[in-house]
Amino acid sequence: MSDLPARPKKSEQKVVEFFDFYYVNKLEFAANEFDAVVGFFIKKNFQKTAAISVAQVVLNQAKLDNVPVFSILDTLSGYDKIQLSVLVTTILNKQRDPTSKLGYFTPESGNQLEARNIIE
Repeated sequence: MSDLPARPKKSEQKVVEFFDFYYVNKLEFAANEFDAVVGFFIKKNFQKTAAISVAQVVLNQAKLDNVPVFSILDTLSGYDKIQLSVLVTTILNKQRDPTSKLGYFTPESGNQLEARNIIE
């Protein structure tokens, strides 16, 4: 140990550390909870693979926060498709590296009469 500040890690060091511990933390969930979350997202028109991926993230976060997953599903049931997509994007971005964030496109809603006079 030294009194010097820690050196920032290079990106390749972060990748190696991530994959060194990739299989250390096992995700274990009750089968009925997993099936319920996957079924919820499939019912909301998610593809099966996407529903499984999102379910794993939601279940993991519920376990970390010590919140029953069924109460999360009750809350999410009132969301429409757009609200749910924004929420899922936010949850996934919290779990990702900042260099691989997900996003969505929102078209500009400017006045077309004014926009035609702007030269780009």
